[in-house]
Amino acid sequence: MHILFDLGKTKIRIAGSRDFESFIEPKIFETPKDYDATIALIAKTAREISGDGEIEMVVGGIGGPLTKEKDALLPGYNFPDWGGRPFRLDLAKELNTSVLIENDSALVGLGEAIHGAGKGANIVAYVTVSTGLGGARIVNGKIDANALGFEPGWQVISDDEEFPYASDFLSGNSIEKETGKKPFETTDSIFWDKKAHYLAHFLNNIIVMWSPDVVVVGGSMMKEIGIPLVSTEKYLHHILKIFDEIPPIKKAELQDIGGLWGALEYLKYSKK
Repeated sequence: MHILFDLGKTKIRIAGSRDFESFIEPKIFETPKDYDATIALIAKTAREISGDGEIEMVVGGIGGPLTKEKDALLPGYNFPDWGGRPFRLDLAKELNTSVLIENDSALVGLGEAIHGAGKGANIVAYVTVSTGLGGARIVNGKIDANALGFEPGWQVISDDEEFPYASDFLSGNSIEKETGKKPFETTDSIFWDKKAHYLAHFLNNIIVMWSPDVVVVGGSMMKEIGIPLVSTEKYLHHILKIFDEIPPIKKAELQDIGGLWGALEYLKYSKK
């Protein structure tokens, strides 16, 4: 049995695969705040899924930037107390097996590129507008080569010294701070249209830097109450001037299990 997981700030999804082509119905939990409790929850669930049989490998995504060696989280907003703790080695020791970890947005992007809205495209730019703002470039069915990972939400789009980053305008965290409410509680269409304008600027930068065949946009800020993709495309057509055409902008299709599909694909090519 191979174990797949997707560890975000609010939810963790864990599933098992035997055939490298599919996975069983995922088990979904609230993400523990505590590091050791999270390791214990993944390990306990993995044993349950495997029926106490052999676990050949564990592959999963974590919602934050990783060290260059991809064995631990760097300090970040989602898990500020986990920075530097050897997540990969601790989980491997707990389960006595090999563990691979990757940024969660990169794995969702990989899943969307192969099984979702980016299927059939050679170069996919995946963007998630969720609790945070992230994304990755997927080339020919693999996460593109990189030195330190992809963190597009940290691009600077303002000269405001206090709030210069794209994530300061678009992430769920920033919207909650701005409004004092959960994002889904804000129903003002003018507010969300303004966010679409910011998102169009963000996507302009993604397109001119990554030159994708398609842009796939997902995340909780893109739901019915959230940033309208139609308005984002409208603004993008006015902003993006250098190319004679704009790549298709598509909404992500894999809902909340894109990270598990990406983990499955990452597992497949790591075993080759």
